[in-house]
Amino acid sequence: MFTRILLVCLLLASYQILSAQTGIGTLQGSYTKNGNSVQFKTSTAQLRLEFCTPAMVRIRSSWTGSFEANESLMVVQYAWPSVAVQVKIQADHFLVTTAQLQLRVYKSPARIDIYTAAGKLLSSEKVTTAKGGLFRNADTVGCTKQCQPDEQFFGFGERMDFLNRRSKKLTLNVGRGKGLPHAVGAYNILEANYSPVPFFLSTQGYGIFFHNSFATSWDMGATRDDEYRFAAAGGELDYYFIYGPRFPALLEQYTALTGRSPLLPRFALGLHVGTYSGGTWGHEQLTSDRYVIELARKLRAMGIPVDLLWLDSTWRIFGKNGGKGATSFEWRETFADPKGMFDSLYAMGYNMVGLHLRPRFDNGNKIRLLDTAQQLGFTYREGNYAGEFVNYFDSNAVNFWWQRGVMRVASIGARFLKTDEGSAFGHLANESDKTGPTGKAIEGLHNVFPIAYAKAPYEKFQQYNGVRGLNQTREGYAGIQRYPYIFAGDWPSEWQYFPAVIKAGLNIGLSGVGYWAHCMGGFEHNADPELYIRWCQFGMLSPIATVFGMDHPGYKEPWNYGADGLRNFKKYDSLRYTLLPYLYGSAWQQYKTGMPLMRALVLEYQEDKNVHEICDQYLLGDNLMICPVTTKGAQTRTVYLPEGGWYDFWTGKYYTGRQYLHVVTPLDTMPMFVKAGAVLPQQELIQYDGQKTIRQLQLQVYPGNGRFDWYEDDGKSLEYQKGDNAVTPITTTAAGNTLRLTIAAPVGNYQPSIDTYLVSWNGVGKPGTVTVNGQAFKAGTTSVGNDAGSYYYDAAARKITLLCPRAVSTPGSPLNMQIVLQ
Repeated sequence: MFTRILLVCLLLASYQILSAQTGIGTLQGSYTKNGNSVQFKTSTAQLRLEFCTPAMVRIRSSWTGSFEANESLMVVQYAWPSVAVQVKIQADHFLVTTAQLQLRVYKSPARIDIYTAAGKLLSSEKVTTAKGGLFRNADTVGCTKQCQPDEQFFGFGERMDFLNRRSKKLTLNVGRGKGLPHAVGAYNILEANYSPVPFFLSTQGYGIFFHNSFATSWDMGATRDDEYRFAAAGGELDYYFIYGPRFPALLEQYTALTGRSPLLPRFALGLHVGTYSGGTWGHEQLTSDRYVIELARKLRAMGIPVDLLWLDSTWRIFGKNGGKGATSFEWRETFADPKGMFDSLYAMGYNMVGLHLRPRFDNGNKIRLLDTAQQLGFTYREGNYAGEFVNYFDSNAVNFWWQRGVMRVASIGARFLKTDEGSAFGHLANESDKTGPTGKAIEGLHNVFPIAYAKAPYEKFQQYNGVRGLNQTREGYAGIQRYPYIFAGDWPSEWQYFPAVIKAGLNIGLSGVGYWAHCMGGFEHNADPELYIRWCQFGMLSPIATVFGMDHPGYKEPWNYGADGLRNFKKYDSLRYTLLPYLYGSAWQQYKTGMPLMRALVLEYQEDKNVHEICDQYLLGDNLMICPVTTKGAQTRTVYLPEGGWYDFWTGKYYTGRQYLHVVTPLDTMPMFVKAGAVLPQQELIQYDGQKTIRQLQLQVYPGNGRFDWYEDDGKSLEYQKGDNAVTPITTTAAGNTLRLTIAAPVGNYQPSIDTYLVSWNGVGKPGTVTVNGQAFKAGTTSVGNDAGSYYYDAAARKITLLCPRAVSTPGSPLNMQIVLQ
């Protein structure tokens, strides 16, 4: 009896919810077409289809009779070339077609089903619930669609919990997560939302970007296995449907819409070191500029390559109003000579030194910026209070913040910022009881505030420094990739959080954000030395390499983790620096196509169901497979190799793809594999970018069929956007026992410094003949042959090495190398 009553109550509740929900009714009359736009009137709303390309359409519905104005923080591209759109009236629907899509807009009830041009169903609003398709319920707007039986979903921004979102629910709203239970400093990985992105990729071959800045909820087949639903707490029903069908094509279109990651200065691909200057919170009296200088000297003296350094919170005094949660721009008295500190660091070859700050003004002992900003109306009002948050949506407020605040430190040597706590706008701020502005309008600004916050210093410093911009920020939303880079937040130094951070990097890469970092070894409290070693191995082969911690007095400095910790840190840091040409070429690819540096395997192998749940392996660029070891004490781990051929990076041993391997993992070795046909451009080890002119490019080549575009420019200026660069396609082929390498003539007007190639063929047998542009090379007896016309074969390593002048061929013609194996 009780069960029957409960069932009746649930049915009544469901009926009331559905009754309150308003769909878009039935289509009324015909349609209007204006350029790329097709609009319909329904019994309750307006429906508009705006075609951006033949493969991308913006779908909007308004129940108010008008559509919202375009915004510029999430989307940067609204003007699109003309698209050939045809509309045909059918008995029960309108057929809207482009060269790649068919949209069937049904009349009663109104709904949209989307097919490929060939007639394959991609997305349908025909669902079993009473109110399918587009809907509104009070302020909430959303859409319900069918889940196809084998459909899987990926993306949604920097999530620490899962990779594949099929059968899961989630809420996207910028915040660090405060849910219990958690240990010291740890946050609930199910709630962590540092950089959510309302965009997903479907294995059906399409993606959806929900163009809405309010908090959004997503039910990806959790309530009903055959339906998914997305909704926003306010704003307009506005989403982009993108057809790939390959995931890289989806990311290319999504980032054309929301903006591409620009090229960072080349030195930003080197090591970043953060410091609390000798005194984290509770130890502020121990901070000093002397500590920073000695840290920088020690890194150089120990031969640890590093390019960037920043000072976290304790460089400044904590102010009168906001405490630790605001910025006074007033140096702590323990910093006797900040300008001298900056000068000393730059004299040691550090390319950039930056400072941490928060988005609220505060008054210091001598500088009362908060009072002035409030009087001028440059802080965001909080009801009747003038507020403390800088109004980064107002260019006048940004100019004041820059001129009266940031220039106090930029003028003496600070060259970038760590813009922390972007989530606090409209939420409870950390290290404070402040909540900031509230209200419905603020809800719609909360998620885009971090973008405006990161944009301001990125653009201001870029102009002031005269080099490409750089900004480090913890929070973001759709479009944050334009103001790089994102770091993963304050995760404790515990084994349980290490895999979660890897998932964060995979998910945010699937969401169009390529430059991403994390605190190697974790952020809070001391790390187990083994964890530190394993985390640093991963960190050095992440898109951005960052070491930083608040543990006092260790601060994640590598010499504090024993001889093994220091040796491994130097080994993988050095490996990163030799791989800078490969990383820089991959960054160019990211700028041109939106493909992130760090790639979940599903991004390139979406049809392979084996990769749909793999959260602890990834591709770094096109050719390197990175397999972190995330289990304490592990002597082995299992890796999966997708289709194709693969070579062990350390041994050169060859494996066929589509198989699992059980590999040995000694403490100093993280498993890494290289695609067959890969070219890995490398350089000699340097201590910082620009230390010397690089004259030789080292090409690690692996037999097979492949291509890598080696990219060169000046490494700092914005001239690359005007074509002042050089792209050199390098291709490999393998047929039988014949291996070929072609280094094409560079395309572009940049004059490179490289004059020789040191080519190493890995995993090969003994050569019979070796020729370069028809010239026979002879076997030599040294590691690179005897001269530029000889080669050396290392039988134990199965490696052929030879040295070629870049000008071995006539200018403008390719270099062709052929090896015939015995």
